[in-house]
Amino acid sequence: MSVAQNLTITEEQQETTLTVHLEGQLDRLTSPELDRRLDDKRLAGLKKVVFDLEKLEYLFSVGLRVFLRVDKAMEDQGEMVITHVNSLIMEIFNVYGFTGIMNIQP
Repeated sequence: MSVAQNLTITEEQQETTLTVHLEGQLDRLTSPELDRRLDDKRLAGLKKVVFDLEKLEYLFSVGLRVFLRVDKAMEDQGEMVITHVNSLIMEIFNVYGFTGIMNIQP
């Protein structure tokens, strides 16, 4: 578990699936820590990355870049899924057009 400003990042790995639980706010101060933790070396060998946003309170647009980068990295080796998205965060994904290009589930 890692705490970066107003974001708690908890990871669980079962075989080739990594689940990342985010709690708090993903913004310009916290997104670099998440990005650093999910570098290409960490993603190597994974078949699935799941972001659980059940406890994410707010997502600033700069945080979207992390999801975009991980989704692109997983393209050739598996899949990325974003789950437990509340209506406020789903609206942010909608506004930026991410619901059409990523697997995002309420």
